[in-house]
Amino acid sequence: MSFVVAIDGPAGAGKGTITKLVGEKLGLVNIDTGATFRCVALNMIQEHIDIQEEDKIEKMLTKINIEMHPDGKIFLNGEEVTHRIRENDVNNFVSPVSVLPVVRNKLLEVQRNIAKGKNVIMEGRDIGTVVFPDADVKIYLDATAEERARRRVLQNQEKGIECSYEEVLEGIKDRDKRDSTREIAPLKKAEDAIYVDSTNLNVEQAAEKIIEIIKQKA
Repeated sequence: MSFVVAIDGPAGAGKGTITKLVGEKLGLVNIDTGATFRCVALNMIQEHIDIQEEDKIEKMLTKINIEMHPDGKIFLNGEEVTHRIRENDVNNFVSPVSVLPVVRNKLLEVQRNIAKGKNVIMEGRDIGTVVFPDADVKIYLDATAEERARRRVLQNQEKGIECSYEEVLEGIKDRDKRDSTREIAPLKKAEDAIYVDSTNLNVEQAAEKIIEIIKQKA
């Protein structure tokens, strides 16, 4: 028996940071599903595999090894890529990669196996609609595109990644459009998900709001 909290929302809404904080406070295992897709996208970049080369993608997926450590570090084929998978080339490539059926099928199996028998909190774009449609708690975490771009710029600066606000905002708007209109597992709020707008909330405030919701459901 397991207890599953699903947090969905657009890029830059703070899902990763807030999910990690909520997981730590409630003792839930945090599974970053978005990072698994980013690892696949990075692996394709590294191996110069085009989005159309399905045979090469399938072959790559039979060998790929993604590890998520308790300290938050992420490893791809034995190499730490925690920050690398957040850089702009991966940001711009992960959305089309994530809609490929061969990729989704592989990672859906991986994500469900990780969660089996555990009390988990997972964040992504289709956790409550596709990965765990029967999740015990579903949250849709949102914020304005402008606020999400501001946060992403600050995050990039802390990691030493140079980028302009305008560039990031344009990328986020493009990503929103792609994610919400794609045919396979589009970004959308599950009918039974609770909407949380974090535009005017800091990380701690948003986390506390979600913790209250989880406690009420539990």
